[in-house]
Amino acid sequence: MTKRDLVVRISQETGLIQQDVFAVIQKTLDYVTDALVDGEHVEFRDFGVFDVCLRKARVGRNPNDPGTPVPIPPHNVVRFKPGKKMKERVADKGVASA
Repeated sequence: MTKRDLVVRISQETGLIQQDVFAVIQKTLDYVTDALVDGEHVEFRDFGVFDVCLRKARVGRNPNDPGTPVPIPPHNVVRFKPGKKMKERVADKGVASA
C-alpha cells in the first residue's frame, strides 16, 4: 500500500476531499519524523512504537574484496515495535504465500 492508496481509500470511506486527506496524512508523517529527529519515541496504542536507537560502530566486509575490512561508523536507526493487536492480527493471518 502506498500513501496514495491510503489517501484514496480514506477519501472514499469518509467523503473528504483527497487533497485534505493527503494534507492530514503528510502533516502526521512530518510530525512523527520531527519527533524521532528530536529523540522522542512515538507511540500509537495497539499499533506500535517508533523510536531511535544508536547502532554501534562495527567492521563490515566488502563483498567484492572479502579480505578487506570496511569500518562502519555508529549511526542512528529507526526501530519499530508492533503493538499487541497488530501482532495478533498479523499472526492470525497465517503464513503468506509467495
